[in-house]
Amino acid sequence: MANYAVVRNGEIENMIIWDGQGESPVSDADVIEATVDARIGGTYDGAFHYVVPTPPEPTAEQVAAAEVRASAIGKLKALGLNDAEIASITGG
Repeated sequence: MANYAVVRNGEIENMIIWDGQGESPVSDADVIEATVDARIGGTYDGAFHYVVPTPPEPTAEQVAAAEVRASAIGKLKALGLNDAEIASITGG
């Protein structure tokens, strides 16, 4: 058994485990034995390629929540709590 990439129009749509024997388990796409570079969303042009997508910008709500958290942590430190104590309270 090995990992295979399901490739349609040069794009990796899925990854499957297959023994490579007999008829292909996917009839309407190419099934190519995967390398460590094969990932869903990647491409195949004789070699596998994957570019890590840029993470989305945080929303205004996420930015505000991060600011409130940073402010709270700063206040806890001003009270004399250490990082371990703050982590035990905040879960982080």
